[in-house]
Amino acid sequence: MELRDYLHVLRKYAVLIVITTLVGVGAAAVWSLTRTPMYTAASTVYVSTQTGESVAELQQGQTFTQARVATYAALATTPVVIDPVITELNLDATAAVQASRVTATAQTGTNLITITVTDADPAQAAEISNAIAGSLTTTVESLDTLDGQESSPVRLTRVKNALPPSQASSPNVPLNLVLGLLLGLAAGVGVAMLLTVLDTKIRTKRDVEHITETPILGAIPYDSKWKQRPLIIQVDPLSPRAEAFRSLRTNLQFVDFDGRQSFTITSSMPSEGKSSTAINLAIALADAGKKVALLDADLRKPKVAEYCGIDGAIGLSDVLIGSVRLGEVMLQWGERSLFILPAGRIPPNPSELLGSSRMTQLLEALEREFDVVICDSPPLLPVTDAALLSKATSRVITVVAAGETTKQQLAAAMAALNSVSAEQAGIVITKVPTRGADAATYGYGYGYGEQRYGDEPDAQPRRRRRNASVEDKA
Repeated sequence: MELRDYLHVLRKYAVLIVITTLVGVGAAAVWSLTRTPMYTAASTVYVSTQTGESVAELQQGQTFTQARVATYAALATTPVVIDPVITELNLDATAAVQASRVTATAQTGTNLITITVTDADPAQAAEISNAIAGSLTTTVESLDTLDGQESSPVRLTRVKNALPPSQASSPNVPLNLVLGLLLGLAAGVGVAMLLTVLDTKIRTKRDVEHITETPILGAIPYDSKWKQRPLIIQVDPLSPRAEAFRSLRTNLQFVDFDGRQSFTITSSMPSEGKSSTAINLAIALADAGKKVALLDADLRKPKVAEYCGIDGAIGLSDVLIGSVRLGEVMLQWGERSLFILPAGRIPPNPSELLGSSRMTQLLEALEREFDVVICDSPPLLPVTDAALLSKATSRVITVVAAGETTKQQLAAAMAALNSVSAEQAGIVITKVPTRGADAATYGYGYGYGEQRYGDEPDAQPRRRRRNASVEDKA
């Protein structure tokens, strides 16, 4: 992933990240406010030796003392020191419990021992710290007094008395809030990245580019009413979706066709918008002055006749088996130079018909007669019809539905086309979101509105027979 991919993820899951951050801060605040405030008091003792008058003896005594300081610090948390303190102050705690609240540290290179005590009562914390310093002094003198000696050569002197603290040492509310914020933020970013890695759907152009080098010809924005008005150029010509189809038409002009302009329009799986893409593209090309032939080559679940409001009982399948002539069933749609050949009767052998020499001859005849020939074919993965048909047309346009088509499905569709050496014109991404982070990757979401003329066409398309020259074809 590149930097812009990470920024896209952060923007896409911004709400989730904010929520986890607030939860982290809230949890830290609740935890801090429900903790009992603890206070810390510290006293300091100085360890010295009483023997020696010469410089050498004093130096030797100093070395001896520093070597014993760490031992005395460890001795401060033992029962032999803690038990007298518990008895003296009448504490309601065992030696082990009280020792867990005591920390004795020897400062490196010095003879100083700092005794720190934490307690819920600030005054009691100071009393215990001072009492432990006194008990440690007594214990050390007792342990280091050798037989036959009246006193210990080591002396502990309290040089700093513990005082009751005015502020609690814990919980540290500001620090806890910062830690909660950082942990919540990290958790949110981590979850966002995990969701991105686990997401198998095609959502952005970058997802497509990671799978195939096939160029992206266009992006069609999502329309919640696309099923009610599939022919958006006809019913709402000024809408963003209609403009997207005109942009697709423009982008096709930059594809090298080697003189032939026939397209197989397919998709990985059903319901990705291939039929509406084929019809709207055909209308856009006809509006640009092209003479267009639109064939419903989906001989399994044809949609062209239904969307265009024409009779599809007789069509391509009947032409291929020779029961009717092309000119009898391929009729002009409306006032445009657009001629539609519906699918006709559903045959038992669609793949054989679409892969037959008769189909190849039909397409060759149409390519001579029309500027552009568009074939709406079945999806690639369930059946082989589109792969077979792609060999008879000059280019293939693959439709991908954003948020629906998976990366594995697109990769399998590209592999199916490559297996038959199909020439690919490009990919059209449909159902592109117009809001949110994903919309920004396509250029949608900047707020231009739709101007509608109603959900029905202003005029019903009229069907007219093609000219006599087409009647003699095929």
